[in-house]
Amino acid sequence: MNNETTLISLKEAIKRVDHKLQFLEAQFKELDFTKNNLTQKFEHHSKTLASQAAQDELWTAVLALKFTSVELNILYSYVIEVLICLHTHVLEKLPDLVRGLPTLASVLRRKVKNKRIRVVWESVLEECGLQEGDITALCTFFIAHGYKAEHYSARVRQMYIRDVTFMITNMVKNQALQDGLLKAVQVIEKGKAVTAPEEQREVESGLTAPGNGAALDVRRLERRGSALPPQQR
Repeated sequence: MNNETTLISLKEAIKRVDHKLQFLEAQFKELDFTKNNLTQKFEHHSKTLASQAAQDELWTAVLALKFTSVELNILYSYVIEVLICLHTHVLEKLPDLVRGLPTLASVLRRKVKNKRIRVVWESVLEECGLQEGDITALCTFFIAHGYKAEHYSARVRQMYIRDVTFMITNMVKNQALQDGLLKAVQVIEKGKAVTAPEEQREVESGLTAPGNGAALDVRRLERRGSALPPQQR
């Protein structure tokens, strides 16, 4: 009888321990889930802070540029021609959406939720040797200086400055901005750009920023379009 009682007590003790272990396991799973959730939030927050810091540095660098008016016009000309080039290439790949994508703004805005537009946009960037960070830099330059800049044709640019690459490398210290401007020059010099005056005005009146985590403010860029620079020379 004593043995039976002892066996029953032992089984009950084992059950209690088993229940306790199950409870602890559930707690550990919950803690592990919470830890992973917090880690993801922390990583996202860190990326957001890093992105904001990079944007602040970019804006500071753009506003601190010490170019003459002629040099600024030359850089602006490359920037606006690249933006026109990108818009034109997207429309070539999406002929059925031409009416729905009248400006570069509409492309950059709609690509966020439209996979087809986004895929084409990424394809165009790759073909031109550009990345989203380059577009952010070029858009930032456009916002900061486009209102006071003029477009110079390739012939006029050559009259003023023979080596624009050296000028950019020597005077632009922010790496993201330097890379964006240098790539803009490369795209234009390879003859990929379209520089029709009417397309230039469309870009100026509807330019916006990339719609990703590092994107510029869409409304700010759209408001910027109301101040158009002089027509192409």
